[in-house]
Amino acid sequence: MSKQKKPKYPQFSLTWLYLIIAIVLGFLILNGGNGSLLDGGSKEVTYSQFKEYVKKGYASKVVVNKKEGTLIMYVEPSHLRDVFPTTKIKPGATSIVQSQYPSADKLEDFMEQEQEAGHFSGDVKYENSSDAISNFLWSFGPLILIALFWIFIMRRMGGGGSSSGGGPMGIFNVGRSRAQLVDKEEASKVTFKDVAGQAGAKQEVQEIVEFLKNPDKYTDLGGKIPKGALLVGPPGTGKTLLAKAVAGEADVPFFSMSGSDFVEMFVGVGASRVRDLFRQAKEKAPCIIFIDEIDAVGRARSRGLQMGANDERESTLNQLLTEMDGFGTNSGVIILAATNRADILDKALLRAGRFDRQIHVDLPDVNERKEIFQVHLRPVKTDNSLDIDFLARQTPGFSGADIANVCNEAALIAARNSKTVVGKDDFLAAVDRIIGGLEKKTKVMTAEEKRTIALHEAGHATISWLLQYANPLVKVTIVPRGRALGAAWYLPEERQITTREQMLDEMCATLGGRAAEELFTGHISSGAMNDLERVTKQAYSMIAYMGMADELPNICYYNNQEYNFQRPYSEATAQLIDQETQKMIAEQYQRAKDILSQHTEGHAQLAQLLVEREVIFAEDVERIFGPRPWSSRTEELLAEGNGLTPNPSPEGEGNSEPSDGAAQDNVIS
Repeated sequence: MSKQKKPKYPQFSLTWLYLIIAIVLGFLILNGGNGSLLDGGSKEVTYSQFKEYVKKGYASKVVVNKKEGTLIMYVEPSHLRDVFPTTKIKPGATSIVQSQYPSADKLEDFMEQEQEAGHFSGDVKYENSSDAISNFLWSFGPLILIALFWIFIMRRMGGGGSSSGGGPMGIFNVGRSRAQLVDKEEASKVTFKDVAGQAGAKQEVQEIVEFLKNPDKYTDLGGKIPKGALLVGPPGTGKTLLAKAVAGEADVPFFSMSGSDFVEMFVGVGASRVRDLFRQAKEKAPCIIFIDEIDAVGRARSRGLQMGANDERESTLNQLLTEMDGFGTNSGVIILAATNRADILDKALLRAGRFDRQIHVDLPDVNERKEIFQVHLRPVKTDNSLDIDFLARQTPGFSGADIANVCNEAALIAARNSKTVVGKDDFLAAVDRIIGGLEKKTKVMTAEEKRTIALHEAGHATISWLLQYANPLVKVTIVPRGRALGAAWYLPEERQITTREQMLDEMCATLGGRAAEELFTGHISSGAMNDLERVTKQAYSMIAYMGMADELPNICYYNNQEYNFQRPYSEATAQLIDQETQKMIAEQYQRAKDILSQHTEGHAQLAQLLVEREVIFAEDVERIFGPRPWSSRTEELLAEGNGLTPNPSPEGEGNSEPSDGAAQDNVIS
């Protein structure tokens, strides 16, 4: 038997009350508090004029207020134009005339005389009370209406539409903290088991968990737990998840908010919210305060002129610094914060006694990526033959969020192809989709354009195969993806440091596409714009930051001051940097042309294979040029993965035309 649905009743909201009050006030104000209609006339006259109107038969009714000494005469509709000759009045509208009378006796005698004379046949009504409410609304009604309207607007701006003025986001609570409280009694908890990889970061925060569980272990020996810990790392590496895991492991309340939640249009609101946040935290101690993206409020204070929002942000930062020093050393309140840019934070925020520790949450290595894949593959129906080690090796430089996206995209691709399980081909297609974008199979390119792109991509593949330190090739395609007309996939070594020779080999391989165009077509195209951009940035970094120039050895001009717009070198040095950059790029470009000239036949075969099949793989390049003279550890691991990539696309599949963007080579890094 199905359950009957309960009828939905409209919820009470102060918004309706404000609307009703506004309508009533508007009606009373427009009616003048005396019951006259909007389209009628009203004016105040002397007592003599009132008597003259009555004698002429203009009065239909008279209302006398003895307490205030005033009277109201209602004008006969037929004589409206006689009393209000210039006022626009609708026919049949009720109009009044107000006046003061000298005494009640004289007024009574006068009205009796006029009734006997036949000039007045209406009623005379006497009142002894004053209409205080009407007079009050008439005097203060507009002010009340404006105040209610202002409260309604400010509740909407400051509170996100809370239904009651007394709620946490009402106009009178705009300074309250917006932190979300995750209490320890809640059933859903995140623990370290849910955080795959990040063994080093978990080891760092384990001490915080131990202190919250057993503080006497440290305090008995006179130790002091750090007041704050700053999680630093690239986006998507799991900083927020790690902070939640700390709260789940310690079994304590967890206050979570973003740095932008402190920022408000009102002056002083940010500092007020900081005070309220720490007040709530002290009441629930021991607990954890987590501030995500703290650089929104903790940016370094400027030394120049300050204006507007900058003053408000700095006052919020000053209050945060004060609160972090204000509570007791062992009060049980620990602050965790996360940021992608620790270099722009204020130095006072990072000093000892505030954020004592900086915990680096780096991109996962191959073993950590395997653990992350195992976590995100739990709800996915995968093929039994799927090799997770192979997937981990295929995704260097991927963050935890990227790996989660790969698993989701693979499931979508398998569902799109009506598969019952998700296989290796689906995951590789998902990696290609995330890195290079969606294949544009519906577009058409001319034979000349297709040949030019094939020569370009074959140039990259040839040089990267023949250079010792170039990244190992995975596959090359001339099927457009995203804004790229063609793409070459590499699998770079996961190095901690990179030598000058390795950088020059990578630069030479990147210039191989433009060199192939010039050598084998006799002209150059816009397809190498992305290659040139990457090479130029790399050359400037090597010369200006890494001290790898012949004329400027062992000098670094890197400056991390965000608001310092002055270059740390002279104009002569800037000219020398430009010359060294041009020299380095020209040398590698000539090197690429020389290598292609020596292997013209192999490059032509590779380009023709690309034109015919549109996608080629490392084994195809190996059949043409032979095994690489230098075998890297990455290539050995790839060779163990039961094939590098899925089978190539059938011939003719994926016809496309070039987009407005330049051809680019996507590197998995």
